[in-house]
Amino acid sequence: MLIKGSHHTELYTSIPRTCLPIVYHPDYNITFMGLEKLHPFDAGKWGKVIHFLKEEHFITDGNIVEAREATEEDLLVVHTKRYLNRLKWSLVVATITEIPPLLFLPNFLVQRKVLRPLRTQTGGTIMAGKLAVDRGWAINVGGGFHHCSSDRGGGFCAFADITLAIKFLFERVEGISRATIIDLDAHQGNGHERDFLDDRRVFIMDVYNRYIYPGDGYAKRAIKRKVELDWGTEDSEYLQKVELHCDGALNEVQPDIIVYNAGTDILDGDPLGGLSISPQGIVNRDEIVFRAATRRGIPILMVTSGGYQKKTARIIADSILNLHRQGLIGAEALEGEGSSSLVTSMMCSSGSVGSTFTAV
Repeated sequence: MLIKGSHHTELYTSIPRTCLPIVYHPDYNITFMGLEKLHPFDAGKWGKVIHFLKEEHFITDGNIVEAREATEEDLLVVHTKRYLNRLKWSLVVATITEIPPLLFLPNFLVQRKVLRPLRTQTGGTIMAGKLAVDRGWAINVGGGFHHCSSDRGGGFCAFADITLAIKFLFERVEGISRATIIDLDAHQGNGHERDFLDDRRVFIMDVYNRYIYPGDGYAKRAIKRKVELDWGTEDSEYLQKVELHCDGALNEVQPDIIVYNAGTDILDGDPLGGLSISPQGIVNRDEIVFRAATRRGIPILMVTSGGYQKKTARIIADSILNLHRQGLIGAEALEGEGSSSLVTSMMCSSGSVGSTFTAV
C-alpha cells in the first residue's frame, strides 16, 4: 500500500498479522485522586472491557495492539496550534472535561493524568483506522470524542480523534478518498460535523436524542442522514431506524471506510442519554452496522464513545463477543501461527508509548 503522507508518525507502523485489530493501552484509564468520579463518565470503563474480553478468552495481553500516544505533530494534522496551546490552561481542560476541580491543579498534572490518556486513545483511533483498511475491521476500545473539532473541545472530548483518523487515511493511504461516519451515540456528533461541514468526501449519518446536548444547529448542516429521536425511544423503533438508515446511507454513497461511533449512552437509565435501549438492543445495533459493512465489503473502524453507567463495559464486551460469534470479526489471523505468546506479545506491543511525545 502506497504511503503518501507528510510528517513522520509512529502511528502507522506495521502491525503483524498475529495481532487482532483491537487497540488498547492501560493508559486509556483516568485515575487521579478520585477527581474522575466527579463526572458521570466511567473513566475506567476501557480497562473493564478488556478484562471481560480476557475472561472470555477472546483476547490476551499479547494478541491485541498496544496504542501509542498521538504526538503534537500528529494532532496538528487537524487541530490548530492555538487550540493545543489553550489546553495548557487547566481552566480550559476543566471546562472541556466538565470536571471543575481540575482548574485548581497545575497543568503538568492535568497533562499527565487527564490529557495523556485522551491523547493515547486518540492515537489508538488513528492506528485503528489504518488497521481497519488492512484487515477489514478494527476496534479502538476507547476514543469516539465526537464533540471535539479542530479548534474547540467540549463534552469530555479534548481531541478530534474521528476527524484525525479520517484525515490520516485521506493523506496517507492510497485508495481511501471517501468516508462515512455512522454516529450512534445518544448525542449529536457536532465535532466531526463542524470539521467536515464543507468536505464532500465525508458522508455523515447521525442518530441522536434531539433534546439533549449539544443541540448544535450550525453543525447539523453537515449531516447527510439525520435521525432525531424522542425521549425514551425503545428497541424496536430504534433498531428499525438504525437498519433502514444504515442501508440507506451505504447505498447512497459507497465509502472506502466506515467510522462507527458506537456510544452506549443510549442504554435505558443512562443519566445523560435519555433513551431506553436494552443491553440486547445495543448488541443488536452493533451487529446491524457490522453486517451492513461486511455485506458490502467496506472496512469498518469502531470506537466506543459515550456511556455513563457502570454496566456499559460489560455490554461493550458482550457486543464484541457477539460480533465474533456471528463471524463479523475474527481471530483467523491467529490460527495456525507457530509463534509463542511471548513473541506475539512483543510484536503487538508498539514500543514505549509516549516516548516521542512533544508537550502541547
